[in-house]
Amino acid sequence: MWECPDFYPVSIDGKNGVDTSSLDKFTKHVLKASFDSSDHYVLGNYTAVTDNFSVDTDFLDNGSDLRYDYGNFYASKTFFDSAKKRRILWAWIQESDSTTDDIKKDWSGLQSFPRSILLSKTGKQLIQWPVEEIEKQRTVNVSFKNKELKGGSVLEISGITASQADVEVSFNSSNLKEADLLDPSWVDPQLLCSQKTASVGGNIGPFGILALASKDLTEQTSIFFRVFRRNDKYVVLMCSDQSRSSLEEGPKKTIYGAFIDIDPLNEMISLRSLIDHSIVESFGGEGRACITARVYPKLAIDNQAYLYAFNNGTFDVNISTLNAWSMKKAHIVSFTKRRKPHLN
Repeated sequence: MWECPDFYPVSIDGKNGVDTSSLDKFTKHVLKASFDSSDHYVLGNYTAVTDNFSVDTDFLDNGSDLRYDYGNFYASKTFFDSAKKRRILWAWIQESDSTTDDIKKDWSGLQSFPRSILLSKTGKQLIQWPVEEIEKQRTVNVSFKNKELKGGSVLEISGITASQADVEVSFNSSNLKEADLLDPSWVDPQLLCSQKTASVGGNIGPFGILALASKDLTEQTSIFFRVFRRNDKYVVLMCSDQSRSSLEEGPKKTIYGAFIDIDPLNEMISLRSLIDHSIVESFGGEGRACITARVYPKLAIDNQAYLYAFNNGTFDVNISTLNAWSMKKAHIVSFTKRRKPHLN
């Protein structure tokens, strides 16, 4: 069953969003549908005269699995912001605990951070990035460059509020030739991430960040990468591992994964994660793969939450740059005292 379909044009130059009615030769069209708990999409060419949509690849066809987000992200919708010439994407982030817990909380689900959405330079996928207004919520900043992460090491990123943060980090490695071989049977990235969690060492990776972590790392939500070799080329796997996100037994602790179109020989492996108490939205490869996690830590809350960079691989990786910011708290206005109706 399909839900929440969306159909809209994207510019082939990838610089700006375009109005929904745009039909010129410089656009492709996106058809998105929500099913199997994910938001899938295909790209193609739309001919208005014949009302024909010719797709590049069909949904889940020939191993194609294009999704907005490979995590907890559903029922999305886009709109065109004519003032800033951009297309904005919103989605529903579901709970991962029980209905009973939802009733106790008296609420269920939340809205994702708004994202801008463009066509990639290759024309083969969409690129997503948090809207620029989110950067106005940044406060205290911690940053550094060219930090070596030894194999098996963990580095605390201190000086910010780790329970509510915006983190940007880029990695590189001079040991890529040592990357593990990619088994031809490893075609399902989520299954591969489930088998090779953040605690399972490889040659190049896992490396990344530990978000919403307790001081002793009993609780942690890990967002990380692994690099593999295949036919003289490299394959980058991005994972979001919730298996140790909470001491509580009830919530689902799904591990998500996606292969990401990065050539680590010629570009950094980048990650941006928006952390907000019980949600971590991560953008790999400058938005080429996105994974949203919904977590319920018991220890790693408020000022007891910590942020770390880590490398559980055999070989060293380098943090080229890291920037992390505390984020402003939401200003919540209570409407508990309702006004009495005025009778004329």
